[in-house]
Amino acid sequence: MTPFAIVFPDLSPEIFSISIGNFNFALRWYALAYITGFLAGWWIIQRLMQRPNLWPANTAPMEAAKVEGLLTYVIIGVILGGRLGFVLFYQPGYYLANPGEILRVWEGGMSFHGGFAGVIIAGLIFCQRNAVPPLQIADAMALVAPIGIGLGRVSNFVNAELWGRPTLQPWGVIFPGSQAQTCPWDWPVDYCARHPTQLYEAALEGLVLFAVLAFLVWRRGWLKRPGLVTGVFVAGYGLARFTVEIWRQADAQFITPDNPLGHVISLGPIGLSMGQLLSVPMIAIGIGLLLWRRRA
Repeated sequence: MTPFAIVFPDLSPEIFSISIGNFNFALRWYALAYITGFLAGWWIIQRLMQRPNLWPANTAPMEAAKVEGLLTYVIIGVILGGRLGFVLFYQPGYYLANPGEILRVWEGGMSFHGGFAGVIIAGLIFCQRNAVPPLQIADAMALVAPIGIGLGRVSNFVNAELWGRPTLQPWGVIFPGSQAQTCPWDWPVDYCARHPTQLYEAALEGLVLFAVLAFLVWRRGWLKRPGLVTGVFVAGYGLARFTVEIWRQADAQFITPDNPLGHVISLGPIGLSMGQLLSVPMIAIGIGLLLWRRRA
């Protein structure tokens, strides 16, 4: 057997950095992904509000000028929810012992499921304060969410983080770092290639999901039935994330000698990772929302 693998390219997490005295400013790919996702979402939602024929009764749910305010709420919800979700779901013990590090978001550590909950809360507050229909605003946000998600997963790849389990497939990537190069002792080759699950997620959670939602909005007119687009997004993301978790390396804190796959719920040789456990309710809620709104 002559295995093949892709050597991780020489990529830096920083696009550029500027040093002035003791002050250093660096623009990272991860930050650029967030910025680009927010701006793209703002632009698309503005255009949606300028197309009343897409909405129920040919009336947009709010003026395009209010989208900037919505963006502010969403940014706050993503950052606070994503960080607190990571703290609570993945490393509660560490942050309980080091509470001063909870707000250090620039050091990394964000949870999509926490960010999703944060956006829901922030969106509901915005809708209440501006007297706009929540389900229609949720549909607009659901349409653009895969853009930021996909870009974020690409930046995870650039950062050489959140990689998958070892593989001998020819598209496996040899990521740098001692942790990425730690394979089982009986591994048949002298290098450790891993599934590039960041790119799997970028494709499914980002590109494919956005294409499906865009088709439903612009070709099938699903914005006229509030809640349907949101249901597809929630169920679609949950299903995509659940699937990719099959090949994704579990977080280190969940891996033990007796639990090498890092399952948080185990039923003999099979089980669920934390990402899968958090995705199951999303799938159920998304399907439930679809059934409810289709009957309405």
